[in-house]
Amino acid sequence: MVVFRCTMHRNPTIGESAGWERGTGGRNGGGGAESGKRNESVPAARAMIVDCAYYRDRARQNERPLTVERARELISTGMGFVWLGMKDPTSEEVGTATRAFDVPGLAIEDSEEFHQRPKLDEHGDHFFGVVKTAWYEQTKEEVHFGEIHVFLGPGYVITVRHGEAANLQPARRHLEQDHAVLLDVGPAAVVWSVLDQVVDGYDPVIAGIDDDIEEVEQAVFESGAESTERVYFLKREVIEFHRAVAPLIPPLEAIERGAFPQMPEELRRFFREVGGRVRRIDEQINSQRELLTSILEANLSLISVRQNQVVQAISAWAAIIAVPTFFASIWGMNFDHMPELGLRFGYPLALLVMLSATLLLYRFFRRIKWL
Repeated sequence: MVVFRCTMHRNPTIGESAGWERGTGGRNGGGGAESGKRNESVPAARAMIVDCAYYRDRARQNERPLTVERARELISTGMGFVWLGMKDPTSEEVGTATRAFDVPGLAIEDSEEFHQRPKLDEHGDHFFGVVKTAWYEQTKEEVHFGEIHVFLGPGYVITVRHGEAANLQPARRHLEQDHAVLLDVGPAAVVWSVLDQVVDGYDPVIAGIDDDIEEVEQAVFESGAESTERVYFLKREVIEFHRAVAPLIPPLEAIERGAFPQMPEELRRFFREVGGRVRRIDEQINSQRELLTSILEANLSLISVRQNQVVQAISAWAAIIAVPTFFASIWGMNFDHMPELGLRFGYPLALLVMLSATLLLYRFFRRIKWL
């Protein structure tokens, strides 16, 4: 069957180009006599709405995105649910869309804050969650983050992407084509699909950081290059990544043990699998932090050793130069009555004494490896 998806967007460079995408699938996702009769597409002016789909009987029931008003009508029947996807909307646009689904005001106010830590807040039968997407820029050794706000309630789920948040079309296709049976469970299945995609995106970040840590380690211990600044900034990126991943663990564990009765029991094992991957990634991040700390300490120790070697060399040469200077200062005094002034070989003997003392000191410092 043929499936149409709207990908209207203000900035086509972030993964969803303006216009219509046409995809194919082996499911009954593009059918529905009702959708063929009505003009339910979102106007082009409302480009912040990426997609709005109605799911029932394990399939998408509309070809083109629904309007918010039409979506509200459909979920009022008590059958199926609606998934509304938005990208970089204004606060007013979020308020308009969420109020149509009776989202609690406190959750709407909370969503107006950006750069939040991942969390899951319960508001009666409604939930508001935040999750961070991440991707790693290898050339700059920087982790880039996006933010996804999720509103979940009876008959609806709203995903709002901010900044560099990943395109959620793969999560939508994954749920519609590979796990259509979960559509019977309700809108919570969308939350699992989104989390599953987000956590999948963490693995390349871990791999990229591992590669850079290995390079830094070789630079510090093999080439002896100055890498303090690079190690510091890498550690900072790892800490930021940890702040995006670690807060996911408590809410996922709460879902696993059934702390939220509103979450269908059929989804618990799916959330448990995602939670296991998040815990594994968090352990890898902690290992990376410890390794970078050890590398930084080792690098500082090596720098201190090299500085000590320089100080030792300077001290050794200063001692060597001090001996002939001492003799010269004595024999260079201009007095009439001084011993050894009448010696025929006094001058060569003085030079021989200074040279011998200098060579002895040089051999001594070489033997104790100060030179």
